[in-house]
Amino acid sequence: MMIGIIGGTGLYRMDGLKVNETRHVDTPFGAPSAPVMLGSLDGRPVAFLARHGLEHHLLPSEINFRANIWALKGLGVRTVIGVSAVGSLREEIRPGDLALPAQYLDFTKGLRAASFFGQGMVAHISTAHPACAATSALLGEAAEAIGLPLHREKTYACVEGPRLGTRAESFWLRGAGADLVGMTNVPEAFLALEAQLGYCTVAVATDYDCWLDDPTQHVSLEQVMSQFRDSLTRVQRLIAHAVARYRDDESRPCRHALRSAVVTPREQLTAAQRAILDFLSS
Repeated sequence: MMIGIIGGTGLYRMDGLKVNETRHVDTPFGAPSAPVMLGSLDGRPVAFLARHGLEHHLLPSEINFRANIWALKGLGVRTVIGVSAVGSLREEIRPGDLALPAQYLDFTKGLRAASFFGQGMVAHISTAHPACAATSALLGEAAEAIGLPLHREKTYACVEGPRLGTRAESFWLRGAGADLVGMTNVPEAFLALEAQLGYCTVAVATDYDCWLDDPTQHVSLEQVMSQFRDSLTRVQRLIAHAVARYRDDESRPCRHALRSAVVTPREQLTAAQRAILDFLSS
């Protein structure tokens, strides 16, 4: 089993990834954002997928999240590490810092297909702990091994975009308990859980959103791209060390997320629905 890496804004290929094959994957939900690059990172198998496409042509609400997660699982991935640019809603999380979200606030607006279920197949998974604790611990251990500061157990608020937020929204998200704000981790994190994959994001703080009084600190695309580029070397080093330490563990709660979650009797499902359920449950 291998780790899948989903690269966000500015990360369209992994340095050090020796690509053996580029796979165009068909899924029941359409095509993923980009072909999946299969290869090795320091001798360990890895699958890489660019979330926004190789030429960054997809808005957050245009990403086919279901196809992305399905494609990675179908290629043998059992743990997903996402990389995302985020705004910081806390002064102690400075631009350039890395953070691991453990919780999510969903402020998307229903434009995104948010579940593999529906259309006659009903399931309700628990998302009390949406991020995989074992994957977070793996990244934390890797960060400690290389002396890389890492904020952990943070809360990520996902907004629809593509516009950047207002000051009122920035203050509101802070008041709601969010530490980070971004546009792409929902429904990605929840779909990974429905597919029984371990999921954790390495969030790269690129700005302070717009809650500070200093207008020069208010988020702009130029600021996001510049800071993300500056942070890429550290992000990729962290992931490489995590990949080197990775061992799959079938006892993780995420690997049994569908246990007792499906409501619709199996005999009431169509053959196509049973095939989807069997895939997600594998």
